[in-house]
Amino acid sequence: MNEAVGQQPLFDKLLIANRGEIACRIARSAQRLGIKTVAVYADADAHALHVRMADEAIRLGPSNPSESYLNGDSIRRAARQSGSDAVHPGYGFLAENADFAESVEDMGLVFVGPRPTAIRAMGAKNAAKQLMEEAGVPIVPGYHGIEQEDDLLLAESRRIGFPILIKPVAGGGGKGMRVVWSEDEFNLMLGLARREAANAFGNQDVIIEKLISEPRHIEVQIFGDHHGRVIHLFERDCSMQRRHQKIIEECPALGMTDEFRAALTDAAIRSAQAIDYAGAGTVEFIADSSQGLRSDRFYFMEMNTRLQVEHCVTEEALGIDLVEWQLQIAAGLPLPQTNAPKNVQKCAIEARLYAEDAANNFLPSVGRIVRARFPESIRVDTGVETGDSITPYFDPMIAKLIATGNSREEARQTLKKALDETEIGGLITNLTFLSHLVDSEEFVGGHFDTNTVDQKYSSTCSLQNSLEIIWALGTLALAGQLEKPHPEMGFVLWQSHQHVITFEHDETRVEAIIDIMGPNHLSIKLNNKQSVQCHRLAVPYWRLNDEEIDASNVRVDGHNVFVFLNNIHKITPIDSRIQAQREASGDHIVRAPMPGIVRSIVVSAGDSINSGDSVATIEAMKMEVVIRAPIKGVIDKICVEPNAQVAQGAEIVRFQDARGEPA
Repeated sequence: MNEAVGQQPLFDKLLIANRGEIACRIARSAQRLGIKTVAVYADADAHALHVRMADEAIRLGPSNPSESYLNGDSIRRAARQSGSDAVHPGYGFLAENADFAESVEDMGLVFVGPRPTAIRAMGAKNAAKQLMEEAGVPIVPGYHGIEQEDDLLLAESRRIGFPILIKPVAGGGGKGMRVVWSEDEFNLMLGLARREAANAFGNQDVIIEKLISEPRHIEVQIFGDHHGRVIHLFERDCSMQRRHQKIIEECPALGMTDEFRAALTDAAIRSAQAIDYAGAGTVEFIADSSQGLRSDRFYFMEMNTRLQVEHCVTEEALGIDLVEWQLQIAAGLPLPQTNAPKNVQKCAIEARLYAEDAANNFLPSVGRIVRARFPESIRVDTGVETGDSITPYFDPMIAKLIATGNSREEARQTLKKALDETEIGGLITNLTFLSHLVDSEEFVGGHFDTNTVDQKYSSTCSLQNSLEIIWALGTLALAGQLEKPHPEMGFVLWQSHQHVITFEHDETRVEAIIDIMGPNHLSIKLNNKQSVQCHRLAVPYWRLNDEEIDASNVRVDGHNVFVFLNNIHKITPIDSRIQAQREASGDHIVRAPMPGIVRSIVVSAGDSINSGDSVATIEAMKMEVVIRAPIKGVIDKICVEPNAQVAQGAEIVRFQDARGEPA
């Protein structure tokens, strides 16, 4: 227990109105401070780790978030039933819902967060931008008005100048954000942004902002108390993102000068003071890094009136417990320290481990975790253990791995080693991708912005292995050799057995001639030039020429092969036999790429479609994906209704191709 708190616990009993790793993380601090904890859960989480950790647990309702973690009535009943005297909302769900915070206070309980007035002030991005402008905080050029007519938003986008960014006025985490590069795609992107925002936050209103060149996402951790003091706890760089979702965060930010940090943190404190802020909060800025970090080229984006997912980075860099601080402020105590720390004690880097398929457009993955093993050498915040499941109802984050060091490079190497030692079995994760990313030239050298992963993730990692090795592994997989205990015995009278496989990799056509030389030896000639000698070693290892390769980094997905070797390489077969099998097995059926809810069907029976046209949208784990037609044709049958829950691979539509051949 913190000595400043004394022997009396801050609260008798704390209800944690959340789930997963943040519920577990809050419970650890509360229990260390002598506070009893109450977990709440949806049916899908009945046996979850946060439920097992708490002193008691109360069911909220069905697995759908709207009937459980977003149901304020159920949470308030649980607080009353358990005799809790405080409620911690964590992040997400109801954490930034001012009405919920107010209703908790109306019950005579303590809401562990800012005042409802502060939540409201920052809850709508358009109003927040206007308030910050009045406070002298720089904002991104754009439209932040309340009028939402399509024609007006298009006119404002023309005035600002494409490319622009559409952002929901409510919520956060990149949900509903859409980049619009030209006027031609404005209406489609506006519709997608509104629908995703309505589904995630219950509000479809948007703002329009100019897209910043070479943007760095740098945020400031601030803390206020109920005695009028506000301090900053330095910055975090959250620029390594995909689809506006943070995946790697670090403190301190790279390239910081004393002048820039002073301007940034001063703006953050002014933002908090403008709304009489108390508690933990994060002021997020976008910086134009095209000319380096300059004090006249950063802009307010939003303020998150809660704890952030990446708060662990600040904790590890400064050696403090932000949840403990939250509880102390909520109990009415002053800030533990009245001035910001003079410097950062350590460098800290966090990587977010998700159940998602990095090789397949980062689509979420669901399933049972048959093995979860994390290294003990670094901090790991997780809400799962071996035997738990990732379901389609909630965010697919599995864990956060946080490494520290006396330098950024020391922290980076520690994180890389920890990622390589982590084992997650039973479902697809972004673990390999993260390992490659923290070792990439861009990340090591600090040459990245918020667009780097989306634009360059297929080329972020240095290609230490030659293309011949990549192509040879792809060939072995397409030939089925990696799945066999021994290669084929295909030689007679010293004459080898030979066959040909053709495929594409990064728009390069490759012809591979396979010679099976013996029971554990194959020779592969690529494009009638270089040859790769392939010797099988102990499973799953091969020696390709003089290099030993772990073939478990090769995955066959349908007709494609993905080689995870210092990068992600997609091998697409164009062998005539494989191509014929592909055409016969379902090109006339558009299927769901993941389990989820079909949010819209944008075609009708009889419609003509071209390859790449939108057919439907499906939502899972807070992400909406556009499903597109694989080839040109005519819609024959709609197989599902809007808002239907479907499994991965479920038929969405059937169609005839341009020649009139049905599915």
